[in-house]
Amino acid sequence: MNEALKNVSDFREVLRHRRSIRHFSDQPVASSLIEEVVGCAATSPSGANKQPWRFVCVKDPELKKKIRMAAEVEEREFYESRATDQWKVDLAPLGTDADKSFLEVAPWLVVVFKLVKGDDGGNVYYADESVGIATGMLLAAAQVAGLATLTHTPSPMKFLEEVLERPPNERAYMLIPMGWPAIDGHIPVAALCKKPLTEVMVKL
Repeated sequence: MNEALKNVSDFREVLRHRRSIRHFSDQPVASSLIEEVVGCAATSPSGANKQPWRFVCVKDPELKKKIRMAAEVEEREFYESRATDQWKVDLAPLGTDADKSFLEVAPWLVVVFKLVKGDDGGNVYYADESVGIATGMLLAAAQVAGLATLTHTPSPMKFLEEVLERPPNERAYMLIPMGWPAIDGHIPVAALCKKPLTEVMVKL
């Protein structure tokens, strides 16, 4: 196996073990490690190199509590009235519900914001695509570091802008609890299944 193939195969093996985790240890995670993970995400490509992202990293217990309480309000509304019957059927194997206690347990909440205008008021381009790529790189970097993550998207997410007092050019994009996985954490079997390469790749 040549070096290039070995490097990417080793990286794929690391990513293959990434799972969405809802059971976190409360063991602290060094700020320096979070900075490196975010630093990896910040190397991401973006439209016209405008870098339309902001990573707000929250470890303050009171702020995390406020975020949890506001998120659960939206989640209860989702499960009670917003989610379609089919959506609930699809979610059932994952065992998710309106309880988001992990938002307080995880040592860090990394809240990804999308800039709809630059900090100087200038235009940004392909913001959704750019922030999506950066978020993927954030998750990959966390996995390399051995950290557990969850892509949490309560809808709507405007409460994050309010709780974190973000400026008007920022829109909440994703809420990512980050920390060490709980030793006794449970991952639903349904979350372990990924489509084979033959179903997701087409060679012409």
